[in-house]
Amino acid sequence: MARINLQHLETFLSVVRLGGVRRAADGLNLTQPAVTARIKALEESLGAELFERTSGGMRLTKRGELLQSYAVQFEHLTDMVERDVIPPDGLDGRLRIGVAETIVQCWLPDFIARLHERYPRLEIEVNVDVSTNLRAALLDGLIDLAVLLGPVSEYTVDNIALPGFELRWYVSADAPHHADVADYLRAPVLTYPRNSRPYRELRKMLLERVGPGVSIFPSSSLSACFRLVEANLGVAALPKALGDPHVRAGTVREFDPGWVPPPLVFSASYIGAPNSHLHETAAQIAREVAERFAGDNNT
Repeated sequence: MARINLQHLETFLSVVRLGGVRRAADGLNLTQPAVTARIKALEESLGAELFERTSGGMRLTKRGELLQSYAVQFEHLTDMVERDVIPPDGLDGRLRIGVAETIVQCWLPDFIARLHERYPRLEIEVNVDVSTNLRAALLDGLIDLAVLLGPVSEYTVDNIALPGFELRWYVSADAPHHADVADYLRAPVLTYPRNSRPYRELRKMLLERVGPGVSIFPSSSLSACFRLVEANLGVAALPKALGDPHVRAGTVREFDPGWVPPPLVFSASYIGAPNSHLHETAAQIAREVAERFAGDNNT
């Protein structure tokens, strides 16, 4: 047993769960040769082949299936040691976080600061992307925690609900005042990327209320949306928390056509595996930071 390397066991489980060396390498931030070398070293230390290598991929041998059950127990014990024995300031490792841009523009800096305060030796990676891609990355094992438009409806995923973001309609402060504010919606409507839930919901509502002639301009950058609104090149339904500073600066103003898209609902989501204590704690910290941000912006 002294010959077994826990790092090699972690790599073995990644290959099993992610379905191959390439995906395991991406998930562990290693090269494929490094993953292959770890599996080979584990097999040599045990004196047994763990995988059958075929043209169709890698399949567990009988001994590999047996090791998998024990490796999961090792993983669970390691997580318990990290949770109950190692103080937070002594925990090292890597936490890969994926976040939607709305969160980046709001409370991500406070969240990262809290994580660094609790886990000063932890290496934190941040990936910013649309929620659809973040969901796929989480399920593929490429990130550990996703803060996205959720929840993620998969039995392997645990979701912690976060405070939502109310949306408001914005127009340039230089735009002429109309007697009928609904006329603003005849201008191009700037919104979230095409492959996002806010885009689909807004498009449906615009078609129902304005008609098929409405112009919708999706964008992957919320800051770009506000700049275009300020330049009087369109209107937008965007989070109030992001719009308030622009309103105070006098570059945009709110308008009310009588309806607004539903609030954006986010979740902190992670794979509920035996070794997910760190991920769960990070998700709880995300909720605390999000609730404080929401409270500060509602006062």
